Amino acid sequence: MADIYKDSLSLLTDLYQLTMAYGYWKTGLWQKEAVFHLFFRKRPFGGNFAICAGLEQAVGFIQNFRFDESDLAYIGSLKGSNEAPLFEQRFLDYLRSFKLTCNLDAMPEGTAALAYEPLLRVQAPLIHAQLLESPLLNLINFQTLIATKAARVCYAAAPDHVVEFGMRRAQGVDGAISATRAAFIGGCLSTSHMLGGKLFGIPVKGTQAHSWVMVFDEEEEAFRVFAEAMPGNALFLVDTYDSIEGTKKAIRVALRLKKQGIHVLGLRLDSGDLTTLSIEIRRLLDEAGLSEIKIMASNELDEYLISDLKHQGSLVTVWGVGTHLVTGKEQPALDGVYKLAAVRDPGGKWQYKLKISEKMSKMTDPGILQVRRYETKSENLADMIYDVDAHLGKAIEIHPIDDPMQKLSVDPQWNSRDLLIPIFRDGKLISTLPSLQEIQTKSLQEQAHFPPSMRRFLHPERYLVGYEKSLYERKCRMVKSLITKREKS
Repeated sequence: MADIYKDSLSLLTDLYQLTMAYGYWKTGLWQKEAVFHLFFRKRPFGGNFAICAGLEQAVGFIQNFRFDESDLAYIGSLKGSNEAPLFEQRFLDYLRSFKLTCNLDAMPEGTAALAYEPLLRVQAPLIHAQLLESPLLNLINFQTLIATKAARVCYAAAPDHVVEFGMRRAQGVDGAISATRAAFIGGCLSTSHMLGGKLFGIPVKGTQAHSWVMVFDEEEEAFRVFAEAMPGNALFLVDTYDSIEGTKKAIRVALRLKKQGIHVLGLRLDSGDLTTLSIEIRRLLDEAGLSEIKIMASNELDEYLISDLKHQGSLVTVWGVGTHLVTGKEQPALDGVYKLAAVRDPGGKWQYKLKISEKMSKMTDPGILQVRRYETKSENLADMIYDVDAHLGKAIEIHPIDDPMQKLSVDPQWNSRDLLIPIFRDGKLISTLPSLQEIQTKSLQEQAHFPPSMRRFLHPERYLVGYEKSLYERKCRMVKSLITKREKS
């Protein structure tokens, strides 16, 4: 984070986080310890899982968190409706020496996470935990959304190469940077985005625009000059005027260049019927003895269109995917939330907290939660959300979130692993962060553990996620108690 953005990012937050922090400080509640969980409710793009991303940036944010003098001057300049300063000077002095201290447990980037499962668990003094809400949601939500979209696009295109092509359509500078990183985690093998390539070590790929071809009087000359100028990156855009005629010209150029030791890598289509054109172009290339030349396609692609094109017999083998990928166009936001689950006085006993709502989906889960995944060597079986203080025996009962009355008994022979791992303890980073390539490898392995029936785009078979029995019973008791209290008041 500091390498990219340099300046203090403590004000990457909402005003109400600071007003609550001030209220906690003013009333002495800042001494309380709290537990918050970050999770999402709605399954992104209608699939089963999301691919966790953004943790490395969250770690950088926490490590570099501070209020510099410009931040404090701005906060001090804010006034309330009575024209008095919104925050008193003593609070600004408190922020001046503020050092973020927290315990953070998180699903590693590349992990497949399900709805309602905590992706992050923050345990910290109340002010510290509260000040992390908005920035953590900002850093985790978007990258997780785009990594998930990329996973779907790459699944549709498999085993073909997918290039992230979306920088020009991304939501601003950071939208482009974050999307490039997240798309690589999801499975894209390269990007057209130069800054993303520089910052993250992602391979960069690119061809030419229609404007290159249009500058020349002859399309054939445009191809020849480009290849001679860049013999190691000769990939021609053939649809500026007529895709088939453009292909024939590209073939003539490629055959001449081949004699000179220059090999054309591919031809790109950016319009037209990609299936019909790719079949005809493949035939022309093969007949000319140029079977090594690949066909690349772009133009408003997403997982649904790629899947349809492949089903129709398309012979495209490299896909440039832009707008739909980097914006999450079908679902432009992950509905991640950050909710309080427990508080206590220093050294005291935890008091579990729960938010109720008229909508069941809006209710939160009380406790200090962990996620356990049951699996075989090749396939995920079920996920269980449980309280870390629960005494788990061999005969564990899971109450599915979708239908809690349908119980599942865990087979003691199943393998299992806990998904949240320690990242910070008392504000100190204790985990070694993996490389981006290692994260992508983990992501692909995680995705492969879901069977095809759970990865299809329309009406996927649901993967089971539920509560451990004692957590489910605690939640039911607390909901009943809160509803009774509300009715009496």
